[in-house]
Amino acid sequence: MRKIVIMALVLITIVASNCGSSTSRNAGNSGSQPTDTGAVKLIFKEYEHNFGKVAEGEKVGFIFTFENKGTSNLVIASATTSCGCTVPKYDTKPIPPGGNGNLEVVFDASGRNGMQTKTITVKSNASIPVVLLRITAEVVPTLN
Repeated sequence: MRKIVIMALVLITIVASNCGSSTSRNAGNSGSQPTDTGAVKLIFKEYEHNFGKVAEGEKVGFIFTFENKGTSNLVIASATTSCGCTVPKYDTKPIPPGGNGNLEVVFDASGRNGMQTKTITVKSNASIPVVLLRITAEVVPTLN
């Protein structure tokens, strides 16, 4: 019984210390991730793009355009994709209020077949810090 009580206390201490450290890490941000989430509004012109039919092995690209509709500079922290076949490139400089930016996505249909749906996760200092974009394509075999 004594071992159970000691284990329970240790577990409670660990859980309590992890909860507190998560909050303090965000409060003491050293600048590696944007912290201003109240005055920046990231608005994309489109959130989805359909490439239609794409030949297997073809590379196709699309540029998602966005605007900072907030009152502070917008900083894109990262853009990651759900698959290595999709590569994003984005503006790394701060976008001033009212300014525009681009996020280019290139999809490589090599080794793919049929309907493909890929997501791009965009993280920023905007009031909604995570935005999901989506691309789709129907990859068809090449005729040789």
